[in-house]
Amino acid sequence: MMRHTDNISKAAPQPVSLAQAFWYWLKLGFISFGGPAGQIAIMHHDLVEKKRWISERRFLHALNYCMVLPGPEAQQLATYIGWLMHRTWGGVIAGGLFVLPSFFILTGLAWIYMAYGSVPAVAGVLYGIKPAVVAIVLFAAYRIGVRALKNRVMWTIAALAFAAIFVLKLPFPLIVLVVGAIGYVGSRIAPQYFKLGGGHGASQKDYGAALIDDDTPTPNHAYFSWKKMFKVAAVGLLIWLVAMTLLFVQYGWHGAFTQMGWFFTKAALLTFGGAYAVLPYVYQGAVEHYHWLNPTQMIDGLALGETTPGPLIMVVTFVGFVGGWVTEVFGANAKLASAFVAAAIVTFFTFLPSFIFILVGGPFIETTHGNLKFTAPLSAITAAVVGVILNLALFFAYHVLWPQGLAGSFDVFSAALTLVATIAVFRFKAGVISVILSSGVLGLAWQLLM
Repeated sequence: MMRHTDNISKAAPQPVSLAQAFWYWLKLGFISFGGPAGQIAIMHHDLVEKKRWISERRFLHALNYCMVLPGPEAQQLATYIGWLMHRTWGGVIAGGLFVLPSFFILTGLAWIYMAYGSVPAVAGVLYGIKPAVVAIVLFAAYRIGVRALKNRVMWTIAALAFAAIFVLKLPFPLIVLVVGAIGYVGSRIAPQYFKLGGGHGASQKDYGAALIDDDTPTPNHAYFSWKKMFKVAAVGLLIWLVAMTLLFVQYGWHGAFTQMGWFFTKAALLTFGGAYAVLPYVYQGAVEHYHWLNPTQMIDGLALGETTPGPLIMVVTFVGFVGGWVTEVFGANAKLASAFVAAAIVTFFTFLPSFIFILVGGPFIETTHGNLKFTAPLSAITAAVVGVILNLALFFAYHVLWPQGLAGSFDVFSAALTLVATIAVFRFKAGVISVILSSGVLGLAWQLLM
């Protein structure tokens, strides 16, 4: 009897319709907490182990490609699997639903923040959350550093990247270009230093036959051809060009909405190493150059992004919302409308490249079925990301511990809470959401006692 049950469990599951897939991707959009590692683990458990829509080898093959790309790899992985199962619309639905729940949740929270952030209870919670963000960003630098800084060359690159952005104030895109060039040259001079291990890979196990199994033939829509590649790339670029042209015609090149579209297109192409890597660039542009929000609002936005489902890069939705609220594009009496449209524009331009990368490159990846490795330039960029994130942590710590600047008073309570939160995430491996919520409660209690 047990043997018969085993045989049934090994049989491939029934084909999945686009409607069935739609409901799964929608559910995933609401439960995708835990950053990329947690989101990929959820998809692996559901799609490889439980539903068996795709085999582990094909899952990891797709993941390796997504990890090479700029952008949120978990959202791109969902797009890839959706595309592989149900063609272009399957990919658009999977990737879109991965983001949409987070978009509406974040815009709702951002509205509460902008409209009621000065209310004592809300201000108290936000006061407690800020120190937790410092600890979380420090832990992000540590987590990436453990994987990336495997030798003295990688440590040197990380240190130089930190000095470049912290001391010299060089723009993040320039750092990426220079470090990528160092990696390219270094791979030919001393390749042993530019081999990066780690990743989100899972151990190879047999979970039974899958709909898309190791030996399942590549579906017709996933075959590679140069004609198809150029066609899809042209359509993607046309969508971007039409959107940018409409903004330019309506608001002019220097209009807030147009600049948001242009700036976040560039940001989307720089997200090597995850959202934390591009946040310094977003800070340089959104806070220092465009003044769409202030440093304190940036910290609060990151905290809200950490506590909502979806990729962490969704913090840009908050940035766009606040920028739209402040710039009042539709007038002082329509701040909410300006903010919502700005958030939608920023989100659209941030994620459009991810869809294009998957739909353009997916057929090539499916045709090759080789193991993709991190290239040497990407290894160097990942090492540099550690130094860049450390700079971000120091930036946040400065604004949390000296809220009025160095000339003002040192915030002892925030310092103590930062220490407690740091111990919680480093020593006791406490979850991000629990640390943020606990810190918010402590901040509220402290403000009520003062």
